[in-house]
Amino acid sequence: MLIGKGVMAMKVAAKFINPEDYILSVLSPEDRLDAAFKIAQEAFKNSKLTMADIDNAVMAVRRKAYGKKR
Repeated sequence: MLIGKGVMAMKVAAKFINPEDYILSVLSPEDRLDAAFKIAQEAFKNSKLTMADIDNAVMAVRRKAYGKKR
């Protein structure tokens, strides 16, 4: 599309952004890990694993990722 003497106007292209991807992208890595652990706890809530098993796994992954926490 020409505007004036040979000046081209740029078309604005709308890009669909998945809200879930955006939400995760604005979280810090530690917050993303916290969200993943909360989802995992809900997913395994009705399994034979105890909450202590899940909490121990969470602490082990956090220690590996960020050093000792808590």
